[in-house]
Amino acid sequence: MPLSWNEIKTRAVAFAQRWHDAASENSEAKPFLIDFFEVFGITNKRLATFEYAVKKYGGKAGFIDLFWPGVLIVEMKSRGKNLALAYQQAMEYCAGIKEHDLPRYVLVSDFATLQLTDLETNHTLTFPLADFVTHISAFGFIAGYTTQVIQPQDPINMKAAERMGKLHDQLKAIGYLGHPLEVYLVRLLFCLFAEDTGIFEKRQFQEFIENKTRSDGSDLAAQISQLFYVLNTPLAQRLTNLDEELAAFPYINGKLFAELLPPASFDRTMRETLLSVCALDWSRISPAIFGSIFQSIMSETERRNLGAHYTSEENILKLIKPLFLDALWTEFHKLGNNKAKLNAFHHRLAQLTFFDPACGCGNFLVIAYRELRKLELAILEKVHKKAQLLEIDTLIKLDVNQCYGIELEEFPAQIAQVALWLTDHQMNQQVSAKFGVYFVRIPLKTSATIVHANALQMDWRNVCPHASFIIGNPPFIGHQWRSPAQQADVELVFPKDKKFGKVDFVGAWFVKATQYLLNQRQTACAFVATNSITQGEQVGILWSWMLAQGVQIHFAHRTFSWTNEAKSNAAVQVVIIGFALFAAQVKTLFIYADVKGKPQALPASHINPYLLDAPNVLLPSRSQPPQGMPAMTKGSQPTDGGHLILDAAQKANSWQNILT
Repeated sequence: MPLSWNEIKTRAVAFAQRWHDAASENSEAKPFLIDFFEVFGITNKRLATFEYAVKKYGGKAGFIDLFWPGVLIVEMKSRGKNLALAYQQAMEYCAGIKEHDLPRYVLVSDFATLQLTDLETNHTLTFPLADFVTHISAFGFIAGYTTQVIQPQDPINMKAAERMGKLHDQLKAIGYLGHPLEVYLVRLLFCLFAEDTGIFEKRQFQEFIENKTRSDGSDLAAQISQLFYVLNTPLAQRLTNLDEELAAFPYINGKLFAELLPPASFDRTMRETLLSVCALDWSRISPAIFGSIFQSIMSETERRNLGAHYTSEENILKLIKPLFLDALWTEFHKLGNNKAKLNAFHHRLAQLTFFDPACGCGNFLVIAYRELRKLELAILEKVHKKAQLLEIDTLIKLDVNQCYGIELEEFPAQIAQVALWLTDHQMNQQVSAKFGVYFVRIPLKTSATIVHANALQMDWRNVCPHASFIIGNPPFIGHQWRSPAQQADVELVFPKDKKFGKVDFVGAWFVKATQYLLNQRQTACAFVATNSITQGEQVGILWSWMLAQGVQIHFAHRTFSWTNEAKSNAAVQVVIIGFALFAAQVKTLFIYADVKGKPQALPASHINPYLLDAPNVLLPSRSQPPQGMPAMTKGSQPTDGGHLILDAAQKANSWQNILT
């Protein structure tokens, strides 16, 4: 377990004083670096090698003073020497290092000055040894406290998809298919993330592969199978003569590694592919995009368009902020520094439950849970200030078991479960960084409830008996494009005495949600939906029934263009509708001057199903015209392939022909 920041700072002061007094032109690198690493509690010889031999650019041999594969190289020079030349020499060493061993950080020093460069951000920090404790947080990656600013559009996401896709294709090509392949890849995902975020030791999984398997890959599958078994076995129940590297892995639990899978098989090329996947920094990948990565690897075409399945965080926040998040933050700020009220508010946050009945890979649940954990951290900072919390694990109340979901496909359901665990761990890292005490919830004791089932064929209360909020992005399928199976599901959901045949597929989730609300009347719901359910005849069909049940619209985003992280977005125009069976104190309409632009929030006295600030006056669907009006056989619906649409010149010419 990493040292607390207070202990690290105490050691840093002593280290700086000792070497300030003792260092000279003849100081040796190794004692300095051993002392340096002990500041962070690192004594494990497995991590780094002194005087590591490597071929520099041009083929010349060289020796790196310290090499921590995948993390750090250090080049030491005598006191007063040029650090720019030392950095150049370190970069020449990088040319002789394998890709999956390339470091992220370069540290050069002359015993009086330290210069740390992050090769990913190109940020360089230079300071005298006497100021070491002032800049100690920059070295948090050594102790295991590193945190990342995660961007879904980070290019590493594409690399992750491509390399995992390659491994998927190779396993599939040898006949490893279906459910076993999906579970296998999910487990590998967890291991990759674990070794880059402090669940495992840094590079522990990668070095297990490198050190314990043959280069031809012939025993790799057997070793991975044994590793999966070990990860599912409590420490006290493991064999006493277990290999030392295997025994060093922690117990994970959570049933992630419980299922016994058929043996896979690897060759030399597949082993290299797996090592190339290990070379990526998985801590930079947001769990919110894991689903996109894993859905994309299942199809070579989709792999080229990473993000087609990924709902952007901006769009998710458009839904969860007005549904619950804005109100919670407003309440938090009103509480000021009243510890009793803050603690009561914190306790209430832990009682909230979130349910997505079309959860896919869990993006909405992941972002909702992450945002709630940010609010919890803000509460802890106010209540406990910046003091070191030795029992932080007893103060964290929010957990992934507050999240529930239903997903039709098995693979995305598995991803949703793991993504929430990983999000939880990332937020625990933020807690560790804030309070200086390492906090990790391993072994896993709780999990989200993600059910692999057809949401339209079951009672949602059997999955989530008491949801505080229902959220999600149900399928976008027009009523005319429903498959026979989907049509059968719709007929199960919609009331038998109403004609719902022309309501889009997403309407079935609105009906199911309303039926849930009738039994849980304090639950609030918000869905993304095709904008057609707020237009034309669908309004009279769907909303006349919903309004009759007592549904009230609390907020709505009028039509906007649905975007994701894909290179070529589908031209889908959607709305977001938040509703419940109780009155809202404030109602808000989000208006778009440009469907691809930003919304303007307007207060509303009442929001009707056409998403207007107006009374509930609905136009019913009818087959006969009103008395005295001509019959209409086809409305304004350009579904003729464009043949009846005239441009300006054709329109003018047509009028000219009519007039003459």
